[in-house]
Amino acid sequence: MTDNIVEIDNLSFGYKGRLLHKGINMSFKRGRVIAIMGGSGSGKTTLLRLIGGQLKPTGGEVRVNGTVVHTQNRSDLQQMRRKMGMLFQMGALFTDLSVYENVAFPMREHTDLPEAMIRDLVMMKLNAVGLRGARDLMPTELSGGMARRVALARAVALDPSIILYDEPFAGLDPISMGVICNLIRSLNDALDATSIVVTHDVREAFSFVNYVYFVSEGVVVAEGTPAELRESQLPFVHQFVHGEVDGPVPFHYPAPDYRRDMLRGHDV
Repeated sequence: MTDNIVEIDNLSFGYKGRLLHKGINMSFKRGRVIAIMGGSGSGKTTLLRLIGGQLKPTGGEVRVNGTVVHTQNRSDLQQMRRKMGMLFQMGALFTDLSVYENVAFPMREHTDLPEAMIRDLVMMKLNAVGLRGARDLMPTELSGGMARRVALARAVALDPSIILYDEPFAGLDPISMGVICNLIRSLNDALDATSIVVTHDVREAFSFVNYVYFVSEGVVVAEGTPAELRESQLPFVHQFVHGEVDGPVPFHYPAPDYRRDMLRGHDV
């Protein structure tokens, strides 16, 4: 059996004739935390949707545990998704449900467990993220960091073998970022899962991930451990990792000559 729980093989995908991905290859080993990084609009979140089967590739394939995702029927796809957890950007908690009910929701939806067992499991998941005492609060009563931790408890409610994270640090203060980083790492190790983290936050991601893929212009432009990529001399990677203004990613969107543009409509 391969060590790779998820494999992306020569993947292409696009909207309305415009290719967003152009022959991407990635592999995600069991028990590891892997980041997918790149600029805004580079298709990072779209890769998560392709892994989860929400989208079908234009070419190539995504395999989960050796099974091609886009060839599965609805029932088989649902079974596959039960082994996946998803932390949505900004958490996406159900606003009309309490913290307890949010975490219990996937257990009630996908299992026939008795309520007594669901209660025990919910308490265990909330305790793991430090929020057992907040079980009766509503999402509107939570801070941003607390809401993200509840969403994480919900994402691991069914002990998934794959956990997908879409920009887990967005909008968080430095303390909350540190807490989420530690939780992603510790929960992944406790579950012996594979975590795929889509993010553009270099400092946070590099502190706990095992491996990184950099995506730009529809392809993987670099990959390696955080230590390797910190030392990379590839222009895009160096600019991204060190937050430099000047580099392959331009400050200005393509435009006509500035002087000519400003004088347009004026007599000269």
